[in-house]
Amino acid sequence: MEDAEWVLVRKPAEKDLWAPSLVEEESSKPLKVTFSGPAKHWTDAIPIGNGRLGAMVWGGVASEKLQLNEDTLWTGTPGNYTNPKAPEALTEVRKLVDSGKYVEATEAAVKLSGDPSDVYQLLGDINLEFDDSHLNYAEESYSRELDLDTATASIKYSVGDVEYTREHFSSNPDQVIVTKISGSKSGSLTFTVSLDSKLHHNSHANGKNQIIIEGSCPGKRISPKFLSLNDNPKGIQFSAVLDLQISGGSGVIHVLDDKKLRVEGCDWAVLLLVASSSFEGPFSKASASKRNPTSESLNALNSIRNFSYSDLYAHHLDDYQNLFHRVSLQLSKSSKKILGDKILEPKKLTPISSLNLKGSDDALVSTADRVKSFKTDEDPSLVELLFQYGRYLLISCSRVGTQVANLQGIWNKDIEPPWDGAQHLNINLQMNYWPSLPCNLRECQEPLFDYTSSLSINGSKTAKVNYEASGWVVHQVSDIWAKTSPDRGQAVWALWPMGGAWICTHLWEHYTYTMDKDFLKNKAYPLLEGCTLFLLDWLIEGHGGYLETNPSTSPEHMFIAPDGKQASVSYSSTMDISIIKEVFSAILSAAEVLGRTQDAVVQKVREAQPRLLPTKIARDGSIMEWAQDFEDPEVHHRHVSHLFGLFPGHTITVEKTPDLCKAVENSLYKRGEEGPGWSTMWKTALWARLHNSEHAYRMVKHLIDLVDPDHEADFEGGLYSNLFTAHPPFQIDANFGFSAAVAEMLVQSTIKDLYLLPALPRDKWANGCVKGLKARGRVTVNICWKEGDLHEVGLWSKDHSSIKRLHYRGSTVTTNISSGRIYTFNRQLKCVRTTCL
Repeated sequence: MEDAEWVLVRKPAEKDLWAPSLVEEESSKPLKVTFSGPAKHWTDAIPIGNGRLGAMVWGGVASEKLQLNEDTLWTGTPGNYTNPKAPEALTEVRKLVDSGKYVEATEAAVKLSGDPSDVYQLLGDINLEFDDSHLNYAEESYSRELDLDTATASIKYSVGDVEYTREHFSSNPDQVIVTKISGSKSGSLTFTVSLDSKLHHNSHANGKNQIIIEGSCPGKRISPKFLSLNDNPKGIQFSAVLDLQISGGSGVIHVLDDKKLRVEGCDWAVLLLVASSSFEGPFSKASASKRNPTSESLNALNSIRNFSYSDLYAHHLDDYQNLFHRVSLQLSKSSKKILGDKILEPKKLTPISSLNLKGSDDALVSTADRVKSFKTDEDPSLVELLFQYGRYLLISCSRVGTQVANLQGIWNKDIEPPWDGAQHLNINLQMNYWPSLPCNLRECQEPLFDYTSSLSINGSKTAKVNYEASGWVVHQVSDIWAKTSPDRGQAVWALWPMGGAWICTHLWEHYTYTMDKDFLKNKAYPLLEGCTLFLLDWLIEGHGGYLETNPSTSPEHMFIAPDGKQASVSYSSTMDISIIKEVFSAILSAAEVLGRTQDAVVQKVREAQPRLLPTKIARDGSIMEWAQDFEDPEVHHRHVSHLFGLFPGHTITVEKTPDLCKAVENSLYKRGEEGPGWSTMWKTALWARLHNSEHAYRMVKHLIDLVDPDHEADFEGGLYSNLFTAHPPFQIDANFGFSAAVAEMLVQSTIKDLYLLPALPRDKWANGCVKGLKARGRVTVNICWKEGDLHEVGLWSKDHSSIKRLHYRGSTVTTNISSGRIYTFNRQLKCVRTTCL
């Protein structure tokens, strides 16, 4: 036994803990985003990230660029998010609303507006320059791809008889972006590397194998080009260090201009990029920071100096795949062929996902071409890829200890990005985290709760000063400094004090999925309580004995007032009341779990709850968006805020409120299918909640439309060649919304109920298998289906027992799910097998 070797055996991935019986599973296409050439636009580049450090890999041949981001690089410093003049303005606006003077109220409400958010910045670029021979590379040899299974970007091409390979990944455990460049012939690799940034910076060589770049973000949101350093207060400082190692025995490194490193005649080179900033938290000024970003970056490099490339890759893979491999999805079309009146069924079914799209070599087909052809071939494997891509992006931009995912995740090329790259709380930030629970990435949601805690601190000041209210409040847009005051500008977007309340619904959802009582007690309940206290104070006596919100808007949407003019401010918009109902329901349920039903706040909620305005149906049969049945000047508006009660809320359900569900359906028809990517995905989830597979699928198909970056204005929604979703321009929310909506089509749940394949498009995804999705009640769900019919279900819970009602096409079966056991059910929902986990 002394001579025996230890072999590292990995525990099975979560998706592999259950296997269906009597079904021969066939692998789908590799989960790869592929490209036929180097990137021409930023949205052609490949995103990699470890939650904090991100890069966009362009894949150029003679010259290459890795555009870098670090998630704490923002303009500004901590702000004052209060307005002592707001109470007087609030009284004026409320009087105007009570008098039915909605246009005047809308104009007066501008006095309640605040300052804009600060702006997400970039870090800089790694620039690689190769010798002129690379200009003559063999174009047919070029390949560039992102492998979702390994979170690795790779580029290959040939120059003469030499094949060059580049591999890039961003490691979370080692907090480093890693690049390996190699040539197939000894001594064939020669290049120059440098660091640059659009921000104020300087760079210099540090010895023979390192470059250090040090810089600063503007202390104000004004662009650096309009400010001298003397005019700009000290903002967040940053540093990045690039470390270069080359193959031993061949090659040399030269320092050029004290800023660049030139490699000549080596076999391979490994580049390590680490970065740090002076950001100490949302309440600490950059000028007072004790952090030394350069020292921290050098220490970070020193901590991994003894790791080989293989070590770094193994650490990265183990960390990433522990999350990514929790869920698998396979979809395929029907395998039945119709010939005349006969249906031919081959002995072995081959999913469409294993068929080649073009010729005999599927690798020749770029993902962009697959997106283009989806309108005609509707290849289900592209849906698989896009579903998993959303999960990949969430893992890559939101991890324990990082900043919250912003409007672009962590990826940004501009010092003035669209909408400041800021967190928008009237749908976008929330949609970023929709897939975290059902798609089995609960840890990735932790930054949202850390952020909510920060918001509650600033938000308590805003609530007290602006509204003379208890608790805490957040409005429509925020930033790294946890801004809680209204945005600048018009009331139609700026006046919306429901952002914090919407985020609070995520706290309760997290509990319902994880059943983590400690989380509920220590994190969720205190935040819910503070939010509820604000809502109780914000509600005032209104029409007909109801409690109302006044002033109130429906996010970013106008109505036609009785005088024929457009206005945005009235009272008790449907979304306001829907969110409040959801928060009130959550705190009552949380109090039951924690034994706090006698708390004063709970008693007040019980008294207020029946006095909230019911959701009403308009004259045209749709859901009323405002408390009055105002005429809508823009029926195809992108927001569907008034449908919140159905999704992501729970106050409208197919079983309990069929009339309201019909009105939601009418509302969706009225809104139409056009809209930004995030709007398309919200509509997909809404149709799924209505159990309408046809329309849910129509919205899925609607998103899969290739956007031309040179003519973005011609598109609404769609996908770029790297599968980033478009508003346009790029917003990451719809990538996450897609994954969540597809999960919603396959599995829906309450703590007690589980709905199987509620919105499966049977004619489009006739055969399939999904493993590892999560349901409320801490249950893991695995489902296989054949020719549109349920075939087998596997359910398990590691450490929580529960009673579940299983629902499938009108049939309901109640079953007990004991912890530590896997239960397999057949198509009749009969348990046919149990095994130990």
